[in-house]
Amino acid sequence: MSRPEHLAPPEIFYNENEAKKYTQNTRIMEIQEQMTARALELLLLSDDIPSLILDIGCGSGLSGSVLEENGHQWVGIDISTAMLDVAQDREVEGDLLLADMGQGCPFRAGAFDGAISISALQWLCNADKSHHKPVKRLYKFFSTLYACLSRSARAVLQFYPENGEQMELVTAQAMKAGFYGGIVVDYPNSTKAKKFFLVLMTGGNVPLPKGLDSERSSEGIDYSRRGKIKPQRGQSLKSVKSWIQDKKERRRKQGKNVRPDSKYTGRKRSGRF
Repeated sequence: MSRPEHLAPPEIFYNENEAKKYTQNTRIMEIQEQMTARALELLLLSDDIPSLILDIGCGSGLSGSVLEENGHQWVGIDISTAMLDVAQDREVEGDLLLADMGQGCPFRAGAFDGAISISALQWLCNADKSHHKPVKRLYKFFSTLYACLSRSARAVLQFYPENGEQMELVTAQAMKAGFYGGIVVDYPNSTKAKKFFLVLMTGGNVPLPKGLDSERSSEGIDYSRRGKIKPQRGQSLKSVKSWIQDKKERRRKQGKNVRPDSKYTGRKRSGRF
């Protein structure tokens, strides 16, 4: 099957039909949430202090919801208007920004305590337009990401490298921008479950965490499991309105301020960004 980044630029590939899958396809939702949980684990954040996280390629806000459930605040950027529309319809609590990560992260220095990205980085390795230069776009992204992180922060970027050359290209530009770190591979012997995480550190060179494998799967996320919601695959897990109402109720029980429900809760927005 062709890789998505070979079919069209991301702002075109992730159209309204593709965006709907992130609220209807339970398998996509499950994998996205599992990989976000693993990325959050690799960030090594404090369990006691809420952090401000940058979510790069935030899409429909599934990864942001995982950050919220773990008590963190987040800001998301994405190049797809359709995906951000879905995130708005889901009333995610993170701030959303329409932006091309290849043009850099437009935030003030030291603004974030960490950064994650799920399935987005590989798009920068393609030249979708005549003026796109993958090396320059990768360096622009990493150098501005480095600048907007605090000096003790990490960035964990899950991606799908096409080959070894892409991994070397990505890693080289990250190191050139000032990061330490490298690639962590979970389940390296599995065709379906194998996942690549680029773990980047700003505070100095420390040993990389070990990737998960079949012997250690109980210590982390088992990406190959089908999960409890397998029988519902292909159907909407719950309506957007129900999802929003359930999330609000959870947050009310946590003693947090939540906007009251109204007839507009979960209603699709007619406007664009």
